[in-house]
Amino acid sequence: MVDTMGWILAVLITPANVQDRDGAKLLLEQVRDLFPRLKTIFADGGYAGQLVTWVHETCGWALSIVKRIAAGFEVLPKRWIVERTFAWLTRYRRLARDYELQPDTVAAMTYAAMVHLMLRRFAKQQRAISALK
Repeated sequence: MVDTMGWILAVLITPANVQDRDGAKLLLEQVRDLFPRLKTIFADGGYAGQLVTWVHETCGWALSIVKRIAAGFEVLPKRWIVERTFAWLTRYRRLARDYELQPDTVAAMTYAAMVHLMLRRFAKQQRAISALK
């Protein structure tokens, strides 16, 4: 789960035999109380169906499905944000392949990679601000 800037809000690692919609329910149940200001969640067409109603009834959020308009490649609004986050994370060798045996280790490495990214960008921004003074 990422915010509109692509920063990770929550990570849930599930086995491959868990459907995306079921994994989404598990994740949203875990974060329901952590984000009281959250109003809308964007997701791709794989999350359409009963999950939309479940999210509204259980969490009180609106689940907006970003639908593909035409065949072929197109940049979908809001959908590219999570894809960009995946691209950032695959730059880290331990996240580029399935090396880990424990799901908790993968989640921890994902958080560590995102902290590293955020700190680097924050430091870069601080250097730019200092140069202006």
